[in-house]
Amino acid sequence: MGGHLYRALVRDAAEPADLDAVRTSYDRVADNYVAMDVGSLAAVPWLRAALAAFADDVRELGPVLDVGCGPGIVTAHLADLGLDARGVDLSPRMVAHARRLHPGLRFAVASATDLRLDDDSLGGVLGWWSLFNLPRDVLPGVLGGFARALVPGGQVLLGTHVGDGDLVRTEAYGGVPVTWTTHLWQPERLTALLAGAGLEPVAELRLPVDASGNPQVLLAARRPR
Repeated sequence: MGGHLYRALVRDAAEPADLDAVRTSYDRVADNYVAMDVGSLAAVPWLRAALAAFADDVRELGPVLDVGCGPGIVTAHLADLGLDARGVDLSPRMVAHARRLHPGLRFAVASATDLRLDDDSLGGVLGWWSLFNLPRDVLPGVLGGFARALVPGGQVLLGTHVGDGDLVRTEAYGGVPVTWTTHLWQPERLTALLAGAGLEPVAELRLPVDASGNPQVLLAARRPR
């Protein structure tokens, strides 16, 4: 992924050590994830509507980065909505699928903890149900990096699982062995973290329990103009 947005999309010593296990786990499940069509937007009109609203708001502001893009479903959807959308993911196997399925788009292997984004370089950033594995003390720094990368008026769109506490996963997507923790978040706490990063609220969409067994929330926040 070329261009001035990225300064060394590589792992460094700042990356939390437990992300090694997360990376390996997502590499293991990637083939089943794609075969099972996980993350399809076909049956979720409210999420498609949220993405359309996001696209309308940021289309003229600059590129959009889908952080934790998996096989690129949402990245491609945003591109179809007219955005200059790119994706990054911790898992090399997920990125390989994204490049195969969407050869006209740009994808790179990178951790959300080490993106090294240029300031004022993006119109939008997505964390589309892709940041819940990050340790709680790491997420504020990641959101701060997103905020600095946004141009004035640019937006973060963040989706995650709602609840209290943590869920330790040992298998997923067809019984494949995994090692990761899903950190549940209350919307109010996430809103406070976004505000702490200097972002102002735009919208909040609360969704009922899905296949994960937890309610869901989608939050949009913008860098003040």
